[in-house]
Amino acid sequence: MIAIRSLAGQEVGVFGLARSGLASLRALKEGGARVYCWDDREEARAQGEAEGARAVAWNDWPWQRLKAVVLSPGIPLTYPAPHAVVSRSREAGVMVIGDMELFAREIGSSSPVIAVTGTNGKSTTTALIGHILEAAGYKAEIGGNIGKPALDLDPPEARTVYVLEVSSYQIDLAPSLRPAMGVLTNITPDHIDRHGSLEAYAAVKARLIEQSASTVMGIDDSQSAALFTRLSATGKSAAPVSVGKVLGRGVFVLDGVLYDSQGARSDRICDLKEAAHLPGAHNWQNAALAYAAVKPWAKDTRAVASALMDFPGLAHRIEDVGRIGHVRFVNDSKATNADAAQRALVCFDDIYWIAGGRAKEGGIDSLAGYFPRIAKAYLIGEAAAAFARTLEGKVAYEMSGTLEAAVAQALVDAARSEAKAPVVLLSPACASFDQFKDFEQRGDAFRAAVAKLAMKEAS
Repeated sequence: MIAIRSLAGQEVGVFGLARSGLASLRALKEGGARVYCWDDREEARAQGEAEGARAVAWNDWPWQRLKAVVLSPGIPLTYPAPHAVVSRSREAGVMVIGDMELFAREIGSSSPVIAVTGTNGKSTTTALIGHILEAAGYKAEIGGNIGKPALDLDPPEARTVYVLEVSSYQIDLAPSLRPAMGVLTNITPDHIDRHGSLEAYAAVKARLIEQSASTVMGIDDSQSAALFTRLSATGKSAAPVSVGKVLGRGVFVLDGVLYDSQGARSDRICDLKEAAHLPGAHNWQNAALAYAAVKPWAKDTRAVASALMDFPGLAHRIEDVGRIGHVRFVNDSKATNADAAQRALVCFDDIYWIAGGRAKEGGIDSLAGYFPRIAKAYLIGEAAAAFARTLEGKVAYEMSGTLEAAVAQALVDAARSEAKAPVVLLSPACASFDQFKDFEQRGDAFRAAVAKLAMKEAS
């Protein structure tokens, strides 16, 4: 835990008691703050009190004495309208911040911070960076929007490097976060319901990159490319990364081979097609971003290449979860929008696709070019009817309703396939919140359903 000593003796409110909220509460208490907390869920309030805070309805907090309100990143700060607790904070002149801001103020410049943001690929890129740094002898503390909340990470030591996945919501609440290295994976439409427009969403991502001492940026989408051009014109240190395009300076991937170009020459680093857990062009981008990001710390390119080759992969990201007969099951529950699902669809043929949940803007219209890869779709959740309309006449589909039903139906159909390696792919192109707590719970439910069917087949 990283104790927050900058607010010792002060009164602080924590609103929202999910993982980052509880981590903030503990860190504030450890640093000597007096903490009030609130969450609409009774069990969360009980946990907050068990951690030493006072669970008091937010409108009854001592607003005249509060120094700060620590807001859960899932609670609206600005759009479509500030939550009432935000409005009350502003009326009282109390700053509204998040756990990343507490982290930034406490750590300062004592240890380097690598912050990874973007629409897709953040988690894998973050994990890859940490994996490479560990192989190079550093103590990589990996967390933020992946795994542990930032404040639950260990305090800095001599060779600590913090590697944080940072969401747009967290950036909004962390004005003092100024990483040693900022990494932007890509920018495509997402979270428009919280930012109002693609331009507003991109501007939040840009702020973190602009506040970073050095940056690594994917430049294969128009929003990221425009930001790179703008930053380069100011003289800021920015390294471009591309998949499929030769760069005169930067890091690029051609046909799976990773190159580092210094201008006069391009050094061949490794063939990413040989990395078992980095399938597809999207993972090649993640690997190229990670390679570029660690260059100030990991100088031995052969060791970096070796670390890329033995990266074990992440749960819920094109994760093999088993086979039943000749049918392969792949868990890509992290694909919460169409762009992320596309990255899985390009990896396979003969796909029995489980999709649906709470739809993002645009639905799955952008995936039409990949429909020929899909043998049949199994639609679940709130988006099922809308997805069915998109697929009508193009892809056979089943209105499965639930994930468990979809897995069972997909197995029956895939088992009949004459294809050599049919794949039952959970890549929902949707958020999970209509039926599950989060994408992890959805992925775990998929894994459990596959295991249950495997046991049934074996008996």
